[in-house]
Amino acid sequence: MSFKVAIIGRPNVGKSTLFNRLVGKRLALVDDTPGVTRDRRLADGRIGDLKFQVIDTAGLEESGDETLEGRMREQTIRAVAEADVSLFLVDAKAGVTPADKAFAQLLRRHGRPVVLVANKMEGRAGEHGFYDAYSLGFGEAVPISAEHGVGMADLYSALVEAVGEERAFDAGEEAAGLFDSEAEDIEHQFDEGGNEIIPQYDATRPLRIAVVGRPNAGKSTLINQMVGEDRLLTGPEAGITRDSISVDWQWEGRTIRLFDTAGMRRKARVQEKLEKLSVSDGLRSVQYAEVVIVVIDAEIPFEKQDVQIADLVIREGRAPVIAVNKWDRVEDRQARLAEILEMAEENLSQVKRLKVVPVSALTGEGIPQLMRAVSEVHEAWNRRIATARLNRWLEDIQYHHPPPAVSGRRIRLKFMTQAKTRPPTFMVHCSRPEALPVSYSRYMVNNLRETFDLWSTPIRLNMRKAENPFASKRRRG
Repeated sequence: MSFKVAIIGRPNVGKSTLFNRLVGKRLALVDDTPGVTRDRRLADGRIGDLKFQVIDTAGLEESGDETLEGRMREQTIRAVAEADVSLFLVDAKAGVTPADKAFAQLLRRHGRPVVLVANKMEGRAGEHGFYDAYSLGFGEAVPISAEHGVGMADLYSALVEAVGEERAFDAGEEAAGLFDSEAEDIEHQFDEGGNEIIPQYDATRPLRIAVVGRPNAGKSTLINQMVGEDRLLTGPEAGITRDSISVDWQWEGRTIRLFDTAGMRRKARVQEKLEKLSVSDGLRSVQYAEVVIVVIDAEIPFEKQDVQIADLVIREGRAPVIAVNKWDRVEDRQARLAEILEMAEENLSQVKRLKVVPVSALTGEGIPQLMRAVSEVHEAWNRRIATARLNRWLEDIQYHHPPPAVSGRRIRLKFMTQAKTRPPTFMVHCSRPEALPVSYSRYMVNNLRETFDLWSTPIRLNMRKAENPFASKRRRG
């Protein structure tokens, strides 16, 4: 994208609402409660043909540096330094406050271009606040209503003027399509000899990773350690992260997009509307990720909520990796790891040989091993198997362990193909799919894992009734 825009202002002036308007999606959580946004969020925005990157920030509050509000302010100041232009939002209905004047001084000290924006200008209630905004010293404010989309043309002109036409319309590199994570339907292609062509795994392809877990498990600290900077807000308080924040990173030449998510408590404990929104946002990140790192606490591993989160990841068809955090606190590491591996096998038996990696988000210990596990699981998640190999395997298992006869009638497994990858999805045509016992389907899945090295990834096996080619013809009398 051509330039970066940071949205700045005190709490509850409509920054996240404007952010959502500019990116064209409801990415940021919006609520009447002040201070919903805590981390800075980056996304691609546009107004007409003007394309840019937009940064949503936490509301600026005057507080001590060591407090949560102080750490939030530090993240916002970093966004101002990173951006080419700042949109300074004021609430036209409330008018200019002492806090607005204090933060206007802060913006002037940074010396970056500033566009003053008077939000909530729907109706006539904001007229007084609009004229009052002149006192901030940034010239005439741009009147908008972020909620209703009013004034976007004026904002367009103000941004072009602030950065200059040459910079504003420099298209730059497009990143669209780099992080596509949908299940891929397989198009079977064959060479001149009639052999099916199986593409090789591309280890340079961009990768989306969601980091999930219970509150205070160390998710944000782990991502900060990975990217090598204090990109995400952290601290001793549980539940700091609310939005799902994406962070781009390079690991061994590969583009990685990491998604930090809000801590997921047991459903019965989630009462407040804001926490429900945060959890829903985290679940959405799981659905759009490829690999999901489930962070658990080494001192209290695989509590009920840990298992439920991992089970959700598996049911969504994402590739799971378990990161056992706070490993620096463990004394007898070998015995503890053996115990945790046994717990993983017992509690998450639906995915065999689940990758479990001890890490320390504070020291960075185990992160290279964690990323190698992510790469291995992602490769298995994308694996394709030739149809000829699958059908030789199908004949072999029926020869050594045929399906049981139900009601005195045999069940014939006739043909098999891989329908999709991400996760590996197989279609078996058989004579009586409704009668095939679940135990035999489970046997097939386990044998598939062992034969084709499909460990650590979910597998979907679908049965379809084989069509009778003579069913539509009338019987001759």
